[in-house]
Amino acid sequence: MTRDVVTVERGTAFKDLVLTLQEHRVSALPVVDGAGRVVGVVSEADLLPKEEFRDSDPDRSTQLRRLSDMVKAGSVTAEELMTSPALTVGPDATLARAARVMARAGVKRLPVVGEDGRLVGIVSRADLLKVFLRDDEAIAEEVRREVVAYLFPGPASSVRVTVQDGVVVLAGRIRDRSLVPAAARLVRGVEGVVDVRFDLAGDAAPAP
Repeated sequence: MTRDVVTVERGTAFKDLVLTLQEHRVSALPVVDGAGRVVGVVSEADLLPKEEFRDSDPDRSTQLRRLSDMVKAGSVTAEELMTSPALTVGPDATLARAARVMARAGVKRLPVVGEDGRLVGIVSRADLLKVFLRDDEAIAEEVRREVVAYLFPGPASSVRVTVQDGVVVLAGRIRDRSLVPAAARLVRGVEGVVDVRFDLAGDAAPAP
């Protein structure tokens, strides 16, 4: 996550919101109260209705269907424009959880808050993609330690782990092939893994 976060207050004016978004090249801004607690988020999408409805007179059906946008078109402060309560995650949230929250809500940036609700950072889509730059050997070592040693224990496991460009391959011999689906889930949970493939007991064992 990024710890140096640009924020605005409830009373920040519309024009200042636009200027801040442009100057810092971000798509959304956390809105904080006097104690630094996140009370909402203002995004570019929240600001666009003002331009969309600037010189138009929508019919009644449009007004009813897009009531929230119509309200935002007439709003002038962050408190009136923001989406509240804000979607947030805690500092201990995994990247996978952050990615799910962002994907389901269709947002590009997600504030990270402590137990007291105060802002400690922000996660962007770019931050989530950085995990795929992780070194292949670091991924392989974690898979050996957290997956192979757990599912296929032994003084010297016959399961070999190789990683190339984030794709993990587990090869060798195992006694219980029913463990392959569990291994697939655990390997995919390792940060930086792009895909997982198996060549166990001499036969291909594709992940479910």
